[in-house]
Amino acid sequence: MAIIRPFKGLRPDAKVAHLVASVPYDVVNRKEAAELAKDNPISFLRVTRSEIEMEENTDVYSSEVYQKANSNMKRLIEEAPLIVDEEERFYIYRLIWKDVTQIGIAATFSVEDYNNDIIMKHEKTRRVKEDDRTNHIITTNVQTGAVFLTYKGIAEVNDIVDKTIKNSEPIYNFTTNDGVTHTIWIMPKEVNDIITFEIGKVEHLYIADGHHRAASASRAQKVKMDANPTHSGNEEYNYFMAVLFPAEQLKILPYNRVVFELNNLTSESFLEKVKVNFTIEDSETSTPKETGKIGMYLDKKWFMLTPNQNVVPGKAAGDKLDVSILQDFLLAPVLGILDQRTDTNIDFIGGIRGTEELEKLVTAGAAKVAFSMFPVCVNDLITISEVGETMPPKSTWFEPKLRDGLVVHTI
Repeated sequence: MAIIRPFKGLRPDAKVAHLVASVPYDVVNRKEAAELAKDNPISFLRVTRSEIEMEENTDVYSSEVYQKANSNMKRLIEEAPLIVDEEERFYIYRLIWKDVTQIGIAATFSVEDYNNDIIMKHEKTRRVKEDDRTNHIITTNVQTGAVFLTYKGIAEVNDIVDKTIKNSEPIYNFTTNDGVTHTIWIMPKEVNDIITFEIGKVEHLYIADGHHRAASASRAQKVKMDANPTHSGNEEYNYFMAVLFPAEQLKILPYNRVVFELNNLTSESFLEKVKVNFTIEDSETSTPKETGKIGMYLDKKWFMLTPNQNVVPGKAAGDKLDVSILQDFLLAPVLGILDQRTDTNIDFIGGIRGTEELEKLVTAGAAKVAFSMFPVCVNDLITISEVGETMPPKSTWFEPKLRDGLVVHTI
């Protein structure tokens, strides 16, 4: 059964929380991170993306970058400042964006539960990204960002969360430039045992977002454990920080694709090959309205693809997803993209950027073709996790996203 623990959060003074808080390290490139942190010396991006303070030709995976992150972390503690709560507590993290409200519990969770699939995954991770965050954790001795977990909600837990929100003042409450309102409460210590007990009855938790953060916490645990001759299992490195949301609150946006080259095909010959497995229709809309449809932007024009009788998905649960059908019956056989995780001919555009970003890239000649997807549902994520399968890379885009730096777990 799942283990959840309160912890002594390291967090910014309330007056500067909105300045410290930053977008997740992996949703912006180096240039974007530098622009966001410009003129803000206490932006948490200076910890999570410390290369922005170094020469542009600096290897982002070099030891100097991680050492810079460590020194910036120490500087923020002093200058922001960041404070440590005196007692172990749970935290409520509420996100409001447009018509979406998500309310989760920030806590620490067992690395062993992750290793033993009590905390279940639905994506494979890339070694280079694991190496990066593992080195970051080991060098700074902090887990700088939360994993995004979900579970089938429990009424008793939801009631405690609701009462805390109703009866106490938040420690942070601000709206970011992207229109997301972030609000955090500290839960009363009297509920620690109840939360621990109720979540402890849950058979499985599921990673919605943050697979690399969780995998890196696992690898960091091993490094710390091997270096500690008195390892007991109770050390903070045996746990990782996450925010746990009820599944019924989550909203998944599509994760769209752009392809840079047509595998030496002309537009006409590419379309002929696509017709082998798909019916192609002109479309006035850019976004599929239902599963089983895939939008395609080519030569400044939108088409809608529908799988034909030649498309026979495999028997695995994940084979029936639109992202799998696109991969198995178009990207691989037509464009030669066999592994989306490593092929440089494809890139992924989160649904929050809209299909306008797809049009922009193709129209400007930066890409040759783009695909817009109907979003995967949360039940698909849970089902595929439970049967031990994985989705194709970049199948889900969760929005709104947690901010880094509002609560940090020290190990």
